[in-house]
Amino acid sequence: MNDMIIAAAQLRCAAGDIENNIQRHLQTAEQAALHNVDFLLFPELSLTGYEPQLADQLAITLQDPRLAGLRESAIKHQMTLVCGAPLRSSDADALYIGAIVFAPDGTLYSYTKQHLHGTEAAIFTAGQGGPLLQVQQHQIGLAICADILSDSHPQHAADCGATLYAAGVLISKKSYPLESAMLQRYAEKHRMVVMLANHCAPTGGWEPAGQSAIWDEAGRLIVVASTSDDALAIARKSDAGWLGEVQRLTLTA
Repeated sequence: MNDMIIAAAQLRCAAGDIENNIQRHLQTAEQAALHNVDFLLFPELSLTGYEPQLADQLAITLQDPRLAGLRESAIKHQMTLVCGAPLRSSDADALYIGAIVFAPDGTLYSYTKQHLHGTEAAIFTAGQGGPLLQVQQHQIGLAICADILSDSHPQHAADCGATLYAAGVLISKKSYPLESAMLQRYAEKHRMVVMLANHCAPTGGWEPAGQSAIWDEAGRLIVVASTSDDALAIARKSDAGWLGEVQRLTLTA
C-alpha cells in the first residue's frame, strides 16, 4: 500500500444541518488534498450528526442535489470520500444508517450498516453492507460503528480480499478503550490496515472520544488524533514503513 495516502477525518457535526455539514466536509476534503490524500473517511452519520430521532426527516437518497458539491470535490481532487448519512431506500420503505461513497470518476454508491445498536433498531432497518471499494489497486472493506462488534464482519472483508478495513463510528469515551483494542486485534489477525474515524464533539446525547486512528497490518498504531480537535489522522507508506501525522483542520462553516 506504498502508493496510497489515507486519512480519517474527525470533525464537529451540526445537529440536523446538512448544508452546514456539507460545507465542513468540503473544507476537510480541500485540506486533505493538500496532503495528497487518496482515501478520506468520515464518522458515522457525519452529514447530519448522530441524531436518530431526526433521521426520518433528514433522510436522503443518492439523488439528493445537495450532494453535488461532494461529488465534484471527489472528481477535482481524485479522492475517494466516504461520508455518513441516514439513507432512504428508493421505494421509501426503509431507512438505513448509511455511508455514501463518492468516487473520483463521479460515481456514487452506498454501504448500509448491518449491525444496529440499542435503540437504533426501532428507527432503522438493518442494511446489507456493500461491495469492497477499489482505490487504486487496493480493496477496502467499509464498516459503520456496531458492525465492528461482530467478529464475522472484518473476517468477511478479509476473506473477500480487503487490505484495508475502514470504520466510520460514534464511539463514546467509555467504550473507546475496548473498541479501539478490538480494531487493533483485527488489524493484526487479518493483516489489514484498519482505520477509525470518530466524532470529537457531543452529538445525539453522546460524548464521543475522538481519537480517530489508523493501525498497520501488524496491529501497530500509526497515528491517533486528539480527543476534541477537528483533525485529520493521516497515514502514508514509505520505504521505511508507515508514517503518520495529525493535521488540525481549520473549518469556518
